[in-house]
Formats: sequence, structure tokens, C-alpha cells
Amino acid sequence: MSVAIRIDDKLYKQAETTARAESRTAPLQVQYWAKIGKAALDNPDLPIEFIKSILASEGQSSEPFEFRSK
Repeated sequence: MSVAIRIDDKLYKQAETTARAESRTAPLQVQYWAKIGKAALDNPDLPIEFIKSILASEGQSSEPFEFRSK
């Protein structure tokens, strides 16, 4: 589901600039910032860089590691 929201023009321009550098659209950049902000508020003891790395890893696919017995 997507909904329209109103945000400050200055914030949107900042999102456009950052989005271009990070290969996102401005709306996806605002969504990304919102996720980081929510995670930071929910987990005030975690550093922002750690939160960003967790969010980045959510989008990556990986194969499960299998242990081999000897």
C-alpha cells in the first residue's frame, strides 16, 4: 500500500540530492530515512552505522551455511 504524504520542500530537495548519490528515488530515500529513524528510536543504544548496516543486509540474499561433519 502506498499513500501520499506532505513533507517540507527543503527535506524533499535533500532527499532528491541524496537519492541520486545512492541510486534511489526521492520517495525511497525518505522511506529509508524513516526506517533508520524508527529503528534508532526503537533502539537508542545502537549506533546509527550499525542500524544502517542491518537495513542494508535485509535486502541481500544469501545462501544458508552448511556445516560438514568429518
